[in-house]
Amino acid sequence: MKLGVCIYSNDSESVWNAFRFSNFALKKGDEVKVFLLGKGVECESIDSEKFKVTEQLKDFIDGGGKVLACGGCLKMRQQAGSETCPLSTMEDLYRIIQDSDRTVSF
Repeated sequence: MKLGVCIYSNDSESVWNAFRFSNFALKKGDEVKVFLLGKGVECESIDSEKFKVTEQLKDFIDGGGKVLACGGCLKMRQQAGSETCPLSTMEDLYRIIQDSDRTVSF
């Protein structure tokens, strides 16, 4: 299955669970793409003592998952894309939704 995941939160527990779910789906053999939107583009800086978001993110990338980050949302926060979360567009989000069998948002 092709799965599209949209992360719109900067709550460390929510984002940690979004990537845990995405990692689980990868291990089941699904193709998973994550789009970071709004507060979600902050995912690389929201680790907490309990919720190591960046560990889940790294596992996701290492497992073959793909992450894209909204360019407009990054710019509003004076951030740039990264190797892990490259700058992307609404066109990319549209394509993820269009190409996915299922989508889920956190």
